[in-house]
Amino acid sequence: MQLILASGSPRRRELLSLFGIPFAVRAADIDETMDPQKPPFDEVARVSRRKALAVPHEEDDLIVAADTIVVCGGKVLGKPHSREEAVAMLKALSGRDHQVMTGCTVVRGEAIQTFTEVTDLHFRPLSEAEIIRYVDSGEPMDKAGAYGIQGGAALFCEKIVGDYYNVMGLPVCRLGQVLRKIAPEIMEDAQ
Repeated sequence: MQLILASGSPRRRELLSLFGIPFAVRAADIDETMDPQKPPFDEVARVSRRKALAVPHEEDDLIVAADTIVVCGGKVLGKPHSREEAVAMLKALSGRDHQVMTGCTVVRGEAIQTFTEVTDLHFRPLSEAEIIRYVDSGEPMDKAGAYGIQGGAALFCEKIVGDYYNVMGLPVCRLGQVLRKIAPEIMEDAQ
């Protein structure tokens, strides 16, 4: 049996390594488009499930897949496609509450468990200059909602309720609980 992370995200690799279990990385190449007519909570879970089922694996392998979005005022903010889009996203988050949702799927043989973890955040009001400086750093360009809480955006967050690691892209506490259920023997060696 091999533990497989179905993601190329360096943050997810870092977070999964907290378990102290060796794993392989096999990024899933799927269309991550979400249906805007369906609840983001459900759609992010659906995308994570598609990722988990798309990677090549052996029957007894344990696969972990995740997808993370930011939701503000009912609107999904994915990864920005341009500098202008990153600026617009950060302006939308300025002085407001929003949610980070990570859909996570664990697969082992016929057992498939999918869940969505939600973390609530509040950003203080941001000045135009702060937003421009942050976007010019390049950090926001590969992150949902155009920010990384573990980086420069730590200066923007006044309040966080829920799993901090979920905001980084992998809800490690809840994932650990699911892994203990689906693969108790692999979790014996976990931290």
